Amino acid sequence: MMRLIEKGLMFGNLIRVDSSVLVARYNRALQHLSDKQTKLDAFHIDISGYSPEVGDELGDDLYLNHEGVNRQFILLTTEQKTAPLLNVHFSTSRSILRHFIQANEAELFALTARDAVAGELVNSVYVAKSAAKLFDIRQIKVEADTTEGTVATAAKLGEMINRFKMEDDAWFDDVLIADMIGLAKKTGDVVRNPVSLRQMTFQQDNFWTAKFGGLYVFRGVEHPAAIAGGDKKKLGDLPIPFVFDLSETTAIAKFLLINDLIEPIIEARGIDAAAILHQKMDFVVAEVASKMGEDLTGATRRDLRNMGRRYADDLPEEWQGLAALVRWSDEGGPWPHITSEHPAYFYTLRAKDHADADLVNMLLAQLTPLDIRQLFICHKEAFYSTYATWSDEKKEYVADFLHREYQVDKAGTRKALFGHEAPMAEPQQVPPPIPDMIEQVGPWGAVRRN
Repeated sequence: MMRLIEKGLMFGNLIRVDSSVLVARYNRALQHLSDKQTKLDAFHIDISGYSPEVGDELGDDLYLNHEGVNRQFILLTTEQKTAPLLNVHFSTSRSILRHFIQANEAELFALTARDAVAGELVNSVYVAKSAAKLFDIRQIKVEADTTEGTVATAAKLGEMINRFKMEDDAWFDDVLIADMIGLAKKTGDVVRNPVSLRQMTFQQDNFWTAKFGGLYVFRGVEHPAAIAGGDKKKLGDLPIPFVFDLSETTAIAKFLLINDLIEPIIEARGIDAAAILHQKMDFVVAEVASKMGEDLTGATRRDLRNMGRRYADDLPEEWQGLAALVRWSDEGGPWPHITSEHPAYFYTLRAKDHADADLVNMLLAQLTPLDIRQLFICHKEAFYSTYATWSDEKKEYVADFLHREYQVDKAGTRKALFGHEAPMAEPQQVPPPIPDMIEQVGPWGAVRRN
């Protein structure tokens, strides 16, 4: 994995924590959440505040994610919103954290200037001993406060201010006034500068989980189903009409089609479909060439074409199907009949423009493991586990390609592959948060006016 780390393809874009003040704040938050502390004086954190160095020191990669179900987080800076999420157990977690940070950015900026913010993505399931238990997770609520309880203290002060305004004898209540002054010293003027965080709740209908060998759950579609990354028989009975595994390609294809979740790349608007298909063909050639012991270091498209000719008899059905589609597109050849049983079928698809496009592209990436670029972009957990099985020749080629072709323009590459012509919001794996009363009446509730 050192190739990936050196090229910024693994543990990239993490936030470095190396000041004594931030380390002390992190330890207070860590003590608050898990009764643990780190002795390190410098480390890196992801969007949730998880640090691979601290995890290694504690011998616990789940020190902020008990049982892989309850993701806790530590925010030292709002800059964490751009960081990745490591040790992902639910595909929705990073989207929820990013949405929470962005929606409360001004408030979090003020709070983290003085203290760390600690919190949890709360659901009703604490331990998932069976796959069926995952279906009890319906909503994710974000709870957060500073280690000193600044937000809760401000809420208490707000209630006192309301009492002071509404009760006739409050002007003569010396105890109430003294308590208000004492709390105001900790929170500042909450009337002019409210210290509050939006209480946000997210629906969790469609998601992927790393638990139980990997499982895709689609409940928020017209025809619900679950798709298992491993043996579906080991999952037991699940409270959903249909369960497939990755070998049931025809059933998965039908599920994606009847729910209108996918479109053929060749028919997609606003992209260079032929170029995308050519690149996928190159990835297949690289797989074959690496097995033949070819040195792929710095291999160009021309080099891969030459290797493709050299090993033409060894190219698999994935390549043959894509080549036939390219001939139809570029040269007016006959339309290739590629069904869901054909190994090239899922290589010819991408997600349509909908709220769960990221999740569908993630599933397609796992169904098309030879497309190393889509696998890396859409399903890093599957990419890293697959990468470990490759030959050194392929590892070198893949790391070099992603460094040269993807790292230099991540946004441009994503737009070229998955962008849609019509303007759209950034694809999210969670719907907008459920409105709460705080948004409607303010952080301290309704205030009666005389």
